Amino acid sequence: MRLRYFLFLLLLVFFSCKKDKAPRSPEGALLVFPLQNSECTTGTSINETLSQVTFEWQPSKNTELYVLSVVNLNTNIPQTITTATTSASLSIQKGAPYSWTVTSSNSNTDDTAMSENWLFYNAGPQINYAPFPAQIISPVSGSTAQANGSNQVTLSWVGADVEDDIASFEVYFGEENPPVTLLQTTDESTMEMSATVTSGTTYFWRVITTDNAGNTSDSGIYDFKVL
Repeated sequence: MRLRYFLFLLLLVFFSCKKDKAPRSPEGALLVFPLQNSECTTGTSINETLSQVTFEWQPSKNTELYVLSVVNLNTNIPQTITTATTSASLSIQKGAPYSWTVTSSNSNTDDTAMSENWLFYNAGPQINYAPFPAQIISPVSGSTAQANGSNQVTLSWVGADVEDDIASFEVYFGEENPPVTLLQTTDESTMEMSATVTSGTTYFWRVITTDNAGNTSDSGIYDFKVL
């Protein structure tokens, strides 16, 4: 009886220690600078076209390394840098819109965690800026969508502008790539609409954002297939 009790205690200690040693997944970092939907004016000028910008974020739990990813939204070309600190500097184009994220990781697990995705304009010679390209929310590009009972799918996106003067969104939608059929034009506060679809068909769509000064930006082309 004593032996059975002793073995039970050993097993309990073993599984408790094993549980305590389980690797902990990293948490997502909180971004600090450049601010969301802002104009970054603090970069150090390198030449007529480039400036060096320092990106900052708060430390995240269970993290050993951070991967900073900065994407030029005009070209969709990313720049990345890996660091163990909570800041990193990159040389980026003046007067261009960018998105940036930070991915947290540690060596004890394959799990990673991504921060929010923030947008900013790197300061340039222009007086006013075009809107940020609309960020597509749903359907996710390359995904399969389920139509509702009315054979419709909801298209949704997020728009932003440094000067907060978006005038309208034009949504182009159809089976051709690129889509050339204007589905609808909405005002600055409407960022979703319904599109009639057919099962088994692949659709393409894009959003053109226009501000009060007539500046425009293009979300790029996204596609999805209807279940």
